[in-house]
Amino acid sequence: MPLASPPPPPPADDQDANLLRQLRPSRLVWPVLIGLAVVGFLFWRSYKPGDLAPLANAKWEWLLVTLLVLWARDLGYIYRIRYISERELSWRQAFEVIVIWELASCVLPSAAGGTAAAPIILTKEGIPLGKSLAYTIVTAFLDNLYYVLMVPLVVGLAGSALYPRHLDSTFTETLRVLFVVSYVAVSSYAGLLLYALFVNPVSVRRLLVRLASVRGLRRFRRTAYRHGQEMVNASAHLRGAGWLYWWRASLSTFFVWTARYAVIGCLIAAFVPMTTGEFLFIFARNITYKVVLLLAVTPGGAGIAEGAFPTFFGSFIGTATMTSFMVLLYRIVTYYFYLVLGTVFLPRWAARVFGRPTPTS
Repeated sequence: MPLASPPPPPPADDQDANLLRQLRPSRLVWPVLIGLAVVGFLFWRSYKPGDLAPLANAKWEWLLVTLLVLWARDLGYIYRIRYISERELSWRQAFEVIVIWELASCVLPSAAGGTAAAPIILTKEGIPLGKSLAYTIVTAFLDNLYYVLMVPLVVGLAGSALYPRHLDSTFTETLRVLFVVSYVAVSSYAGLLLYALFVNPVSVRRLLVRLASVRGLRRFRRTAYRHGQEMVNASAHLRGAGWLYWWRASLSTFFVWTARYAVIGCLIAAFVPMTTGEFLFIFARNITYKVVLLLAVTPGGAGIAEGAFPTFFGSFIGTATMTSFMVLLYRIVTYYFYLVLGTVFLPRWAARVFGRPTPTS
């Protein structure tokens, strides 16, 4: 059976308009309203006078550590994209790419994240489309590989307590099944990318097209071929990358994701006494929490992230009112901050990059 020809790439003007449409300020309204409405409901349901007393005894050194972890994480992202792109981005460009990438993660569903917009963002910085796709595939591969390698460690650390014990047994079992399914899916995807990048990308392209040729999936054949061809092109481009390239990319990926998962523990430690074992346990519980966010269909997981937070971390914090406050603080430093930062930098970035031709090769 002949392979379907890939569809022609959309015109640059269409890509530009689509990206700006996805990132327009009006799209920020709903996730903010949804998230704040959930937090407001949590406060309304749980507030009791005196429950916020621990705020007066906050350990400011832990709040400083939280800010340093966030700062280090962002610097790690900037470093990673600059070196994954083989220094085709200046430090300023790498900074603005990460800011816009984070903004895209805030306004797109969690399952898509900023990765869906990343190739266009990189292309607008003057990197040819083929290379932009290759660099995006590298980040996706390394991000998934981190998850694949870390899950066995956190399962060994937390065991059955990885899931909140106070939940309904049916819900806990459902969560456990979702966790296993997500791990298998991410592992399969990481393995597919590994095979495509380093072994035989042509066979992966052929496999995707054959899977999309099954009745009911045939309308996806063109998309399957295009994604397969992207892997072929990425493999060809990256085969010459030396060990130092992969070492820097892997180490920076480990650094940024470890910092990302450590933020909740740092915030809780600022208000609640915590041992090293408890901190590591919260880190492990965060892995499960992220599985729930992957299923969110709202922009940036708005509403889902706030609603699920007490279930996973409330037992470490104490009162329900303090937990509600922690939800708000966590979303401020990991979500609303990047909404504001992205909104500030988007007009400047757009004015700089949208007035020049888009490279296509």
